[in-house]
Amino acid sequence: MRRLFQFLAVMLASLALMARPALAQQILRDAETEAFMADMSAPLVKAAGMDPRNVQIMVINNPDINAFVAGGQYVWVHSGLIAQADNVNQLQGVVAHELGHIEGGHIIRSGEGIKEATGITLLSLVLGAAAIAGGAGEAGMGLMGLGQQAAMSKFLAFSRAQESSADLAGARYLHTAGISGKGSLDFFKKLQNQEYRLAIPQDNSYGRTHPLSGERIQVLREVYEPDPAWNKPVDPYLEARFERIKAKLIGFASEPRQTLIKYPESDLSIPAHYARAYAWHKSAYPDRALAEANALLAGMPHDPYFLELKGQILLESGKPREAIAPLREAVKLTNQPLISTLLAHALIASEDEANFAEAEQVLKLAVARDRENPFAWYQLGVVYERRGDTPRAALATAERYSMIGQDQMALRSADAAMQGLKPGTVDYLRAQDIAMVSRAAIEQHRKKR
Repeated sequence: MRRLFQFLAVMLASLALMARPALAQQILRDAETEAFMADMSAPLVKAAGMDPRNVQIMVINNPDINAFVAGGQYVWVHSGLIAQADNVNQLQGVVAHELGHIEGGHIIRSGEGIKEATGITLLSLVLGAAAIAGGAGEAGMGLMGLGQQAAMSKFLAFSRAQESSADLAGARYLHTAGISGKGSLDFFKKLQNQEYRLAIPQDNSYGRTHPLSGERIQVLREVYEPDPAWNKPVDPYLEARFERIKAKLIGFASEPRQTLIKYPESDLSIPAHYARAYAWHKSAYPDRALAEANALLAGMPHDPYFLELKGQILLESGKPREAIAPLREAVKLTNQPLISTLLAHALIASEDEANFAEAEQVLKLAVARDRENPFAWYQLGVVYERRGDTPRAALATAERYSMIGQDQMALRSADAAMQGLKPGTVDYLRAQDIAMVSRAAIEQHRKKR
């Protein structure tokens, strides 16, 4: 019985892992990174028969070499995977594989695999219990043990089949998009080296959720090498953007000392300046961080993301008034809602009443284009509160709390908003929607207790 419950626990944990909410982890929202991910993946998304406008590649702050899908048309990539990738082609190979999971509906279908395996386990439990009741205790326990083993084997085989299917689907997307599969193979070799270091036996993938990397390389090599795109070089513009993103993520996510070792002062490349700017900023050396940002702008004075970096350093160093000009230009060049939110922050932090009207306008446009930004809603609430519009301040607060899963606070704020808003208006109906959803979530949580 103990082994049975251990097996069921493994099945439930696997289901929870496949459906894990990415929001429970630290999502890295960055305008440049999201624009790059969209452009890099667009040919693959189209090849998979999906609309690039509906598929998002998001980054999670996690040092592990991993990527996954967890429902919807989202691919979640760990920052550690990007840091370990040698080039953009390797990243494209990973994304193509994950898109294969989306097209195949594997998250939904994984529940079928767990259900089937659990059915085998429960059947063996019934048969084993009947044997024990009939006096064949040893045979009954044996049936239970064999049932658990058969169920686990069934589930693992199901999982490996999904991974193999996603591998081949990813290869198809790369072929259709005219992108080489070299990066995909090279990345699997990285994973294989990791398996060697962990002393994972390489003779058989039985007992694993994924096929061994060596097995995957063997199958995919036969698909990739004859492909016309096999020797196609990486797009140099896309590769340059990848190196910038990689350096930025390393600078943001790594310890500053490690960043400065990887990108020493002698390295005057754009990625090195980028990485060091974040390292110095994290280390509370604003002057040195600003010097790196200015070095980037000296070569490309109208690069919106270098302007954003300078504005961020100034703002977070207590100089919001100086941050406004570079951030304003960055918004003008990109109209990107994340940068707009940063500009609004600087305008509000300037404590100049004359800037509040601009901040409100900028924030309204930002949340209209990207509603999934809690900080933008927070700032919009601040603007409304300062001008005395308490109902809309409460509505903005309700939006923020709803987004971060604080249902009690969302309901309270939505109710407060409805007290001051005119019934039937767009804002009133939105507050009503938030209240209804939050109340349902609270009730569902109460029933689970």
